[in-house]
Amino acid sequence: MSGVVRVGDAFPKFELPAYFPAEKRDGVLKLEDVTGAGKWLVMVYYPADFTFVCPTELADYARLYDGFRGQEAEVVGVSTDTVFTHKAWLETEKLLRDVRYPLAADHTGTLARQLGIYNEEDGTTLRGTFVVDPDGVLRAVEITWYDVGRNAAETLRQLEAFRYVRAHPGVACPAGWQPGSRVLRPSIDIAGHVAEALEG
Repeated sequence: MSGVVRVGDAFPKFELPAYFPAEKRDGVLKLEDVTGAGKWLVMVYYPADFTFVCPTELADYARLYDGFRGQEAEVVGVSTDTVFTHKAWLETEKLLRDVRYPLAADHTGTLARQLGIYNEEDGTTLRGTFVVDPDGVLRAVEITWYDVGRNAAETLRQLEAFRYVRAHPGVACPAGWQPGSRVLRPSIDIAGHVAEALEG
């Protein structure tokens, strides 16, 4: 696992072929296309097109896509399939009819290897969610095995929390934090008295 990108590191610069369903075209997607525009990147790796759990996940992110965009973020789905397979899958699978975000093609597995999710035996990837801030720094990672899908609402909640602490230096968001709920100001004064700090 040496050399794998970790939380707090600069996210690898990439240039991937992508299919843009909102525009019904293919093209190239780069990290700077997103972060260079001052946006957050939510990169959602999934094992493969034309599989079973994967379309349910992509549909879940599509359902909340406007919420991610409202948080100045771009969602990008990624697998090791080609853009041609992406297009065919979107046109075939009814669960994917509302997907408007790009689907990128890491068909050589180059970026997936850097992220530590590439399966050398079959050329697929584990499920990996990567939240990257506008400075290109990796802020959150979730990696799960093939047979359990993710929850897009939790990714969105984390994004909202990361945006909040970025805009309010010196504060921290407790477990389950939602916009409008209490935050913490870590200091020696509240050590051992976090309950009181949350109540106060």
